[in-house]
Amino acid sequence: MNIIVTGGAGFIGSNFIFHMLGKYPDDRIICIDKLTYAGNLATLKDVMDCPNFKFYKADICDKEAVNQIFENEKPDIVVNFAAESHVDRSIENPQVFLETNIIGTSVLMDACRKYGIKRYHQVSTDEVYGDLPLDRPDLFFTEETPIHTSSPYSSSKAGADLLVLAYYRTYGLPVTISRCSNNYGPYHFPEKLIPLMVINALHDKPLPVYGEGINVRDWLYVEDHCKAIDLIIHNGRVGEVYNVGGHNEMRNIDIVKLICKELNKPESLITYVTDRKGHDMRYAIDPTKIHNELGWLPETKFADGIRKTIQWYLDHEDWWQPIVSGEYQEYYEKMYGNR
Repeated sequence: MNIIVTGGAGFIGSNFIFHMLGKYPDDRIICIDKLTYAGNLATLKDVMDCPNFKFYKADICDKEAVNQIFENEKPDIVVNFAAESHVDRSIENPQVFLETNIIGTSVLMDACRKYGIKRYHQVSTDEVYGDLPLDRPDLFFTEETPIHTSSPYSSSKAGADLLVLAYYRTYGLPVTISRCSNNYGPYHFPEKLIPLMVINALHDKPLPVYGEGINVRDWLYVEDHCKAIDLIIHNGRVGEVYNVGGHNEMRNIDIVKLICKELNKPESLITYVTDRKGHDMRYAIDPTKIHNELGWLPETKFADGIRKTIQWYLDHEDWWQPIVSGEYQEYYEKMYGNR
């Protein structure tokens, strides 16, 4: 089969490409990526010369470019990872999130309708559900939880999800959606919590933690997420939403302290900064549906996954070192310098 993966130079998309190339050597993987700040071509250097892999630098909002790629490649499946995904950036500049996450999704689905595909899969987020109270550990997000967004980012992803379901109902487009909890693992862009704390700790820099650090997230190792998407695009029911969670709930402050311990760094590096606007308190996913229907369960315990992730950053300074300079450094100072 020919499988288009958008946003494949980013964190989850690249890991998905590695998974698919390893598991399905007879399939062709076509990557489309705009190569914005979070899209790093160096991530894909080991697969660029693979005979069953092809890369296109293109914006999914560019209808002409997308249609030409579909015309050239005749895809059977499209998996859309391409998205602006950082909440802080969405608060600073909401418009680009609406353009990429909603308009880009519509362009892809229009191309899917025009050229005929077996499956369009939308990679979404648990943030579309809003948040859960800290004092109700018995509550979890299910696929029936109403959408209740908190940020321009989550609103744009929720808008895209609704559009995907509308294309299924109106046009009969064969779609599926997955909503995942926080991913972690190799190639995670250094502005996100875990890689940011690892890299700062390695350099004995302050570890900026929002508010009191008591916000809870459900952490999912990226390889487990990729396996879930693989199952959904091959065996998932058309028109359905599947929640993909790690059953690894952790407070942000506890993750930062764990990283300090693993790297033998003092907790005195932790610096509390002014909390994010509209900061969700707790995310927690119930993945019962994907387990019952497709047999998926997360395989990686957080204690094992975080050690593997930390070690990856220790072993791959050549990947992240160029990123933590220049434009990103200016953004970092803007977001954390005066808080």
